[in-house]
Amino acid sequence: MKLTDFTYEIERFVEAAIQEDITDPTGRIPAGDHTSLACLPQRRNGSARLLVKSEGILSGVAVAEIVCQRVDPALRMELLLEDGAAIKHGDVAFLLHGDERSILQAERLILNFMQRMSGIATLTRRYVDAVAGTRTRILDTRKTTPGLRAFEKWAVRTGGGHNYRFGLYDMIMLKDNHIDYCGGIRQAILAVKQYQEKHGLKLRVTIETRTLADIEEVLTVGHVDRIMFDNFTVENVAKGLELVGPKYETEVSGGITLDNIRPYAEAGPDYISIGALTHSSMSLDLSLKKV
Repeated sequence: MKLTDFTYEIERFVEAAIQEDITDPTGRIPAGDHTSLACLPQRRNGSARLLVKSEGILSGVAVAEIVCQRVDPALRMELLLEDGAAIKHGDVAFLLHGDERSILQAERLILNFMQRMSGIATLTRRYVDAVAGTRTRILDTRKTTPGLRAFEKWAVRTGGGHNYRFGLYDMIMLKDNHIDYCGGIRQAILAVKQYQEKHGLKLRVTIETRTLADIEEVLTVGHVDRIMFDNFTVENVAKGLELVGPKYETEVSGGITLDNIRPYAEAGPDYISIGALTHSSMSLDLSLKKV
């Protein structure tokens, strides 16, 4: 699994995070990890291990590599587990070798990223497992921490989920407010069609529906790629899927939990989107310890 889709955003943020850690924004204090500079001799090599302290899915190893390269290119990671691996208490994800000052400077950044990402990957895997055997795939949403979207969406992938649009720029999604501000479903769809033609765009279009009557109107107008059923009951999802048939992709969203997701998936939508993957996950307990 590669970070290719997110490399630019992640590298840019990692660099900013390093500077946040070592640089006084007022410029009154010299930059540096002064604790390590004071306590440790220059260029003394050591080793540390990334210790797992709770069960889940590992995510962020590739990000840890970027952190290490940015802090000190001479740091060497000895990988024992890959992103997406199932982990348990006592596992060691990797060993880190190199200058002790550099290890300590990288420590908190590595843990902050990996604990958050592993928590998201773990929750995602629980949802993926809950729909196993059905045709439904699990999607994330834009309900991400500002500035951390690349990390959080990567974590969803390592947990077995799929990414929805990355931002407002790469897909058109007509939600209830767009439709209401525009005056209705037909008006919103046709406005999007005209806009794309005017600007030479071919962005995929998803439209949110709130009732079976909304679905029927979308089918009459057309010009969309996916129909989202928002806050539907399982029974109405089944009816909506029967109306849509194979013509458009389908997605279920709103009020879906681990307790109720299975019947929705068994109804047969292409996707179920879960905002909780990124806004309600708990960080996994990890630590970096001297070897």
